[in-house]
Amino acid sequence: MTRLSPRTALRRTGSGLAAAGLLTAGSLALGAPAQAADPVLTLGGPAATALHPFPEDGSPRSSSLTLTVDDPAQDGSGYEGEVTYTVDLGGIAGIADVSVAEDTGADCRITGATAVCRDQGVHPGSVADFDLTAAEGGAEGATGTVTVTGAADGVTFTPFSTEVTIGGPDLVMKRLPFEQTLVPGDVQPAPITFANEGTTAADGVLLTLMYSRGLEIPERYANCEYSDGAGQRPPGAFAWSTALCSVEGAYEPGAVYTLAVPLSVEATERAYLDTFVYRIAEDSASQRSAQRAGAPFTRGTGPELALKKVTASARGADLDPRDNQQEADFHTENTADFVATGGRRTGSVGETVTAEVGFRNEGPAWIGHLRSGEPVAAVDFTVPEGAEVTGKPASCKGVTATGAYREQQLGAPRYVCDTAMAVRDGAETGLPFALRITEVVPDATGAVTVRNTRLAAPGLPFDPEPANNTAQLVLNPAKASGDTGGTSHGTTGTSGSTGGDTPGSTSGTSGSPGASSTSGSTGSHLSAGPASAHTGGGLASTGSVALTASVAAAMALVAGGVLYVTTRRRVGRG
Repeated sequence: MTRLSPRTALRRTGSGLAAAGLLTAGSLALGAPAQAADPVLTLGGPAATALHPFPEDGSPRSSSLTLTVDDPAQDGSGYEGEVTYTVDLGGIAGIADVSVAEDTGADCRITGATAVCRDQGVHPGSVADFDLTAAEGGAEGATGTVTVTGAADGVTFTPFSTEVTIGGPDLVMKRLPFEQTLVPGDVQPAPITFANEGTTAADGVLLTLMYSRGLEIPERYANCEYSDGAGQRPPGAFAWSTALCSVEGAYEPGAVYTLAVPLSVEATERAYLDTFVYRIAEDSASQRSAQRAGAPFTRGTGPELALKKVTASARGADLDPRDNQQEADFHTENTADFVATGGRRTGSVGETVTAEVGFRNEGPAWIGHLRSGEPVAAVDFTVPEGAEVTGKPASCKGVTATGAYREQQLGAPRYVCDTAMAVRDGAETGLPFALRITEVVPDATGAVTVRNTRLAAPGLPFDPEPANNTAQLVLNPAKASGDTGGTSHGTTGTSGSTGGDTPGSTSGTSGSPGASSTSGSTGSHLSAGPASAHTGGGLASTGSVALTASVAAAMALVAGGVLYVTTRRRVGRG
């Protein structure tokens, strides 16, 4: 029977939807029409899917199989016509029983050993979801192959195959009892412990540790690789560091393992709201490559990280990749001083000058809302008398003098620019505005304030120096020098670089501990004319990152897809 799922309905009525997943994330926005050369899209999914053995009593437990499509060229070419995905299930006959998942992304129907899914348009990301259970009488260890192909006018699909096996290891990470309210310098042991609750041994394990900028793991083990986020995509992945530790050995079903010597998690002088993610998986070259996500890693030079068996546990056929990972959020008692920046500009009537306003984070803490994805702050700019805005950063929204909604974005008396969801300690942010001088008014002054995103409660909860949160932009100053409040860019200012967009707003709440990651921004650009009527955008800064988040998504999106998250899990935290 063909079904129209809620997700399919959304696809057919909405465009520009964005999805973030801890590892499987991508923009669902439709791109431009197909070019003259057919776009080549890649079908994908998990390399392998393990099934719970058929039980002696009760109903079999299901595993999920999510099929995806990706555009490796990432050239924006899209497709809006009918598309058909054909899934050959003949290779798992007698091994698995297959049904269409209720929340699948396409209209799917299974006939015999073939599933056919139809959709409108090609959207990078998940295209279809299936529930698999072991067939009655299927032997443990039995393996078969599922193959998927795609067809659409003017589109070429690269086919995909995945193995389905009855039984397997199931590595389950145990949650650690961290103290979550800290002060800079606090160090906690992390005796990472996991169990194999599957039916077969794991041949080596890969421990993945991700920790946000305010945390540090002092040890550098010889069998671990480390990345500080430098060079990672998206830009601004500075928010996360990653350690990948490979430990050889056979990890038996029914046994529990822990680190021979606990590693340490330290709250540094930069800490404020931070997250530590720890994950265990069976080791393999493909697993390590996926976790690296193209980022540069450096091997440690200390002793090897080792594991030891601590006890045996009751065997359970869990085989659930969602329990391989645990996360801890920390709130460190710390501050960050956000200092508004203004400047001075001179121009005659009819002349257009570029003036840059913004702020810098003088630390010591970095500030990031990695889980909620909400902006850290907003820059509120009042246009000086005698000037009209003819170009603005994409991250800024024109409003009325009282902060209310305004349709026309250019020529507004006031602009509000939401920051990204993370701002590095030491980051300096500049927002260039094009101002046409309509009247020479000596010492015409506009206020530049960095504040909370909620106008009703403008104070920044982490900032102990509110006096420097406001500066001035002065046009045609009567004197060559003078105090503009906060700090000044000088008479010429500096130019901004281009950056990405995140929703802009004059209301909302700032993030909180435990609220969550990753696209980054490294600057702002001016827009003018009809194309400039944006209602939002990521406020750019050297060292700021605009990470979109849904909760389970936030950890996945973070660091370019370092962690695995199944799209079937709907987590509603933070």
